Amino acid sequence: MSLPQDPFMLLSYVNTQLRDNFDSLDDMCASLDIDKDALVAKLAEAGFEYVASIKQFK
Repeated sequence: MSLPQDPFMLLSYVNTQLRDNFDSLDDMCASLDIDKDALVAKLAEAGFEYVASIKQFK
């Protein structure tokens, strides 16, 4: 699966997927075959971190 490269587009895509289709970040990454650590690192570079309690990157 090809993810958006722009960090803001990626943020929007990931948060939408988490909200609409998945119970957790782990479930999403496993289902879409995404490297979770790489995803978290890429979004962290743009200043976002995953908040598990609300199932969103903020």
